[in-house]
Amino acid sequence: MSARLSTAIRIGDAARAILRKTKSFPDQRFAEAEDWLDREHVGVEPMLLALSMELALKAWFVFDYDDPNVVKSHDLTRLFDALLPESQQRLDEEFKRLVNPRHPSVFFVDYGIRDILSQHKDAFIDWRYLHEAKKTMMFDQSAFEATLEMVLNEFKKRYRIEPVKPLFGHSI
Repeated sequence: MSARLSTAIRIGDAARAILRKTKSFPDQRFAEAEDWLDREHVGVEPMLLALSMELALKAWFVFDYDDPNVVKSHDLTRLFDALLPESQQRLDEEFKRLVNPRHPSVFFVDYGIRDILSQHKDAFIDWRYLHEAKKTMMFDQSAFEATLEMVLNEFKKRYRIEPVKPLFGHSI
């Protein structure tokens, strides 16, 4: 296995592990929480999901360029823009096919992956420093999570080796 592939897979696995851990958190809706202490992980989920997306995009980068030296940034838009155009197009097409129908946006006419990444481009930093927030932050967790799952699933398709099917009943 090439160094590129093993590094990219490790980064992708880390992203998937963070997503899986985040999904294990109990569902805490603001309206249902009576006490501030009941909101113990406010901001943790957006921060971890943004970190997971950052790692997922960096895994794509390593795979695209055969270079483990990824862009040193938390900006999701910048990381997406660093991918090969073919990768950007593939992710945008899958976003429009799988995510957009379940999570449409009323703010964008041609809602694509770049839009959701732009909306949440600094989420890791913003939510990590929630106590320093100078603006009201929004995080569409369900759409972002669906986008992250799609990015990770598409990444896995890049290196998954399918077994060779026998031709005419003969094993290969």
